[in-house]
Amino acid sequence: MRTLGVLGGMSWESTVTYYQLLNRGVRDRLGGLHSAPLLLHSVDFAQIAAQQKAGEWDAAGRVLAEAARGLEGAGATALLLATNTMHKVAAAIEQAVDIPLLHIGDAVGQALQARGIKHAALLGTRFIMQEDFYRERLDRRFGIQVRVPDAEAMVEIDRVIFQELCVGRFQSEARAFYLDQLAQLKAGGAQAAILSCTEIGLLLEGCESPLPLVDSAERHVAMGLEWMLADF
Repeated sequence: MRTLGVLGGMSWESTVTYYQLLNRGVRDRLGGLHSAPLLLHSVDFAQIAAQQKAGEWDAAGRVLAEAARGLEGAGATALLLATNTMHKVAAAIEQAVDIPLLHIGDAVGQALQARGIKHAALLGTRFIMQEDFYRERLDRRFGIQVRVPDAEAMVEIDRVIFQELCVGRFQSEARAFYLDQLAQLKAGGAQAAILSCTEIGLLLEGCESPLPLVDSAERHVAMGLEWMLADF
């Protein structure tokens, strides 16, 4: 198997999910006592979150680029950046290493394209919902148009992510609010919903959603498994 490097900690709640799903995927494919050959660099999310809030994206990119170089030096053959929002600095990471960064937007786009989805609801941090770096990739590479909640709802979705989900609080009120937003986006023409924050899947796990869900973390893990198990 190829060794995979994971840039995690943003937040560690979802990094745990990556670790579990990658290992389960290898076990299910190969059986026995097989597990995933992984290298993990887990950052201090407080620093990254502060840089996001201050708009210091170049500084955040340097932190992750340095971590990526360390993973490459330790033997990683490809990288997973275990967060949607920080793909805003994907180019800085790619320029720092000679191994591929498996992009979460491509994992999501491929999943939607395989289902014939052209219009998708998008839930994530305000950076994901408001800025172009993620939405344009889906449009340009996969022909997918996204629909986002209104401005007031975006504020609450973002608040829940940073103040609740990233610290392990998964509350029924937040769950109901997110599901209501999905219902409204479905009424607006969305055919499926992209969970473009790697913690949202934890919040909605087991829920009956008004839209089919594409969990970005799950699709990203599937892409990582394809890389690791390419020779099997």
